[in-house]
Amino acid sequence: MTVLYYTLGVVIFVVAILVSIALHELGHMVWAKKFGGKVTQYFVGFGNTIWSKKVGETEYGIKAIPLGGFVKIVGMLPPEKDAVRETIVDEDGNEVERLRQSNTGMFTQLISDARAAEWELVKAEDSDRLFYKMSWWKKVIVMAAGPAVNIAIAFVIFGGVFATYGNLGDMRTTPEVTAVQPCVVPYKDSGRECTPEDPESPAADAGLLKGDRILSFNGTEIGDDWSKLSTLIRDNGDNRAVIVVQRGDEQKTLTTNTVVDPRPTSQTDDTLTAVGFLGFVPNAAPTTGGLVYTVDTMGTMTVDTVEALAHLPSKVWGVGKAIVGVEKRDPEGPMSLVGGGRIAGETAAHEAFPVKEKLVMLLMLIAGFNFFIGMFNFVPLLPLDGGHIAGALYEGVRRGFAKVFRRPDPGYVDVAKLLPIAYVVAGAFLLMSLVLIVGDVVVPIHLA
Repeated sequence: MTVLYYTLGVVIFVVAILVSIALHELGHMVWAKKFGGKVTQYFVGFGNTIWSKKVGETEYGIKAIPLGGFVKIVGMLPPEKDAVRETIVDEDGNEVERLRQSNTGMFTQLISDARAAEWELVKAEDSDRLFYKMSWWKKVIVMAAGPAVNIAIAFVIFGGVFATYGNLGDMRTTPEVTAVQPCVVPYKDSGRECTPEDPESPAADAGLLKGDRILSFNGTEIGDDWSKLSTLIRDNGDNRAVIVVQRGDEQKTLTTNTVVDPRPTSQTDDTLTAVGFLGFVPNAAPTTGGLVYTVDTMGTMTVDTVEALAHLPSKVWGVGKAIVGVEKRDPEGPMSLVGGGRIAGETAAHEAFPVKEKLVMLLMLIAGFNFFIGMFNFVPLLPLDGGHIAGALYEGVRRGFAKVFRRPDPGYVDVAKLLPIAYVVAGAFLLMSLVLIVGDVVVPIHLA
């Protein structure tokens, strides 16, 4: 049964990501067609074609490697200014037109070859439907539509989960007793069973029960502020403690003496400090919220994601070192879709999680990947969508200045000139992807 649940979790994750990729590319295609562009291909996956069907002027299909997708929008690259059209005969004996370039040199040849490949799909009747001829703002919308779909998917999932179940990453702790520790176990031995030598916990001595809500501690009202109660207990040392609790329909006053016990200084500082100790587990539940809460949370996630993207190369380098055994892999570090599938499988197969929690965790995992995919594609580097967006924005600014200062129209931005950089960036992304995939196989991150 565990294997079945594991497989089910992986399948759910993979299908969800493939649907997300399909919707990402659909976003590009819908807006490109809406603005009059010509889309010749819409594929999910890379590599060999498994299935395809041509509807109108667009071929729709699925390819063998489910690690992405693409739409082919005709005329992404403008022709070179000194390019000359010539007629040649292809392998089938048909006369076709192509661009004859006059460039020499490795990088210029790469650019020329890319332009030539692009213009093999351009027909005479397509002259008014080429992507590079669109207004700059239309280009921005077409290229931003893809990653925006991923972020919208994440928003819908996050919003639904936050409004109903709550945010697992934002736990709200209240001074309600969910469990009473029967004895005082040294922090270094946390988790073990009580022994006859262990002293009774002050909470047990006071008679605290599960479900009690602590109203005041030594005369100080608590309300719902767990941090205030925690501070009062820690500062109480081994002194007398008078605790007022709400138990059902009545209030009760309980007394005991807190004990001094070495505990971590704070949640972020593991240094042991001698503090007062009572011995109960407070109630911790995910914070719930609506539209405003979701927007605010995703705003924080945006900042965190930008920081993570800035440190991505060094993080991937750390994964590489973990692969060869130089250091342990960071459990909070990046992972590939392979790692995401593994986590999804472990979540679905985990016996300690109720079905509801499993579903929530899978949804959060899918939303998290969608959010990262969306943010990643907005990085202003070719060949990512953000690179084309940056080029279109630059074109808009440049043309706007020319119009204001009554200068000649500078024309379209030629993104083809940046292709050598795009090839380097694409190579770097491919290398990082391979490292993460190998890392997720050799030194995987497991569900805690």
